[in-house]
Amino acid sequence: MLKRIPPILSPELLHLIAQMGHGDELVIADANFPAVTCAQRLVRADGHGVPVILEAILQLFPLDSFVEAPAAVMRRLDKPGDPAPIWADYQRILDSAEGRHIAMEQVERFAFYERAKTTFGVVATGEGALYGNIIIKKGIIPPS
Repeated sequence: MLKRIPPILSPELLHLIAQMGHGDELVIADANFPAVTCAQRLVRADGHGVPVILEAILQLFPLDSFVEAPAAVMRRLDKPGDPAPIWADYQRILDSAEGRHIAMEQVERFAFYERAKTTFGVVATGEGALYGNIIIKKGIIPPS
C-alpha cells in the first residue's frame, strides 16, 4: 500500500503515467471509443467514469503549461461547437487540479482518432456520456 495515491488508480495505470514524459499525451476514453484499435498502450478502467479517473490522475500528473491547450475533447457531430454536458465536469476538474484556467481544444472526430493513435496510451473507461473522451498532455514539475 502507498499513501496519498488515489485507490482508483491501478498499478498498471500508475506505471503507464509514470513512464510518460513532458509532451506525451494520454487518452481517457469513454465506453464507445475504439480503445484497442487506437492504443499503443492500453489500460482498462471498466466500471469507472472519465471524471473520476481524470480527477485521480491529475492529482499526480502535471498538465503542460507550454502549450495553449493541454487538453482536447472530441468535437460533437450533432451540434458542432456546442459543449457536451460532461465537458463542464472536465473543465472544473482541470482548472481545480492546476489552479488556473485550462483551455480545452475541440478536435474533429476522425482527427481525434488519428491523434489518439499517436498518444502514449489510452485508458478505457466505462463512461457512458457521449463525447466523453479527453486527451491530456503531460507537463513538467517545476524545481522547488
